Amino acid sequence: MELIFLLVGVAIGAVGGFLVSKKLSASEQDYQRLEQEVNESKTSLANYQQEVASHLNNSAQLLAQMNDTCKSAMQQMAESTTLLNKATLEPNAMPFFSPETEAQLLATTEVKKPAKLRKEQALTEAPRDYSNEASGLFNDKKQVVTNSAS
Repeated sequence: MELIFLLVGVAIGAVGGFLVSKKLSASEQDYQRLEQEVNESKTSLANYQQEVASHLNNSAQLLAQMNDTCKSAMQQMAESTTLLNKATLEPNAMPFFSPETEAQLLATTEVKKPAKLRKEQALTEAPRDYSNEASGLFNDKKQVVTNSAS
């Protein structure tokens, strides 16, 4: 009888051990799956942080370039204002045309050909495409219809 109890105990122990190992195995698989997801999430977060840091670095560089450009533009505007103020104080200090252009303009005015004389038309005459007689279009008289069906 002891042998039967021993075999029944071993069978119950085997079934119980199988069930416990299966349950622990499932929880272990869940644990490994969750640990893998956590690692993937950490990697994704690290990549995202790296991208954001790179983007912010590029933005800072672009803003620095824009600042330098604005500074140079402000300096150029200050120089232009200074030159304009000098030009308004001394009227002939800054000519409108360059010396080469002024010389060329003077040369062309000396060589200029005399203009052709135009025939003056009398302002009382109508142009050639107008009729000399009134058309009667705006008279109150009835006009004869030529396209009638009669």
